[in-house]
Amino acid sequence: MEEFLASLDINQYLPAALAWATNILLALAILIIGLWIASKVYNAIAAIASSHPQLDDTLFKFFGSVARYTILAFVGIAVLNRFGVQTASIIALLGAAGLAIGLALQGTLSNLAAGVMLLIFRPYKVNDFVDAAGKFGKVTEIDLFTTILQTFDNKQIIIPNSQIWGEQIVNHSHHEIRGVDMTFGIAYNENIDAARAVIDKVLANHPHVLKDPAPFVEVSTLNDSSVDFIVRPFCHGEHYFNILFSVPEQIKKALDEANIEIPFPHRKVIVVNENA
Repeated sequence: MEEFLASLDINQYLPAALAWATNILLALAILIIGLWIASKVYNAIAAIASSHPQLDDTLFKFFGSVARYTILAFVGIAVLNRFGVQTASIIALLGAAGLAIGLALQGTLSNLAAGVMLLIFRPYKVNDFVDAAGKFGKVTEIDLFTTILQTFDNKQIIIPNSQIWGEQIVNHSHHEIRGVDMTFGIAYNENIDAARAVIDKVLANHPHVLKDPAPFVEVSTLNDSSVDFIVRPFCHGEHYFNILFSVPEQIKKALDEANIEIPFPHRKVIVVNENA
């Protein structure tokens, strides 16, 4: 053994050992610095939403995660290069794998793209009442892939974002003041001014109907058997449905008390006596 050790030339292996030690130290330095930079970049991007209340936290956390993992990917490639690993083939393999995964997840990626657009342009936000993708409800959650609605009968509806983006979106909560459109008909032989006065009185006595802007009450259509009023009281958004479902009953009762006829369809049946 002593003769074997004596025959070893330490100087022969010293350069290789130093090179490996240097590569390991450099790889550790690259890894530590890369992790630090990735963390700083993520926090900086996520902090943008915190400093601007109108921006969405979820979207900027997503952007921060994309930036962080992109940096970590380059850090991993740099670390492998320090040990002489040919990364060109690895990058090509990752690209092919990414393409295959993208093709397999086309629907998911379309939901992701739509979610990003919804979070950027913000056509609605949490707690808004919206019509979207043929569904109506209160928005309880918006993420990168789906929007969750709560209906009045407490059903949860989960809608993929791709079904919402690009279609008509009606946001009932966007404006603070809402107009509530309703139509009421009276018979042709009734006095229009008297009917308008009855309707105006009902709206003036309603606690949620605003005085400014004033309610709009005008004749809109002369139908076959009725004179139709369009009635549009204004209210704060949270009282919209209260007015929509309470005012028609109150106007019906008020017209009845004023002996103003509300026409309804009549059917005339003629019986022919064949024996006559």
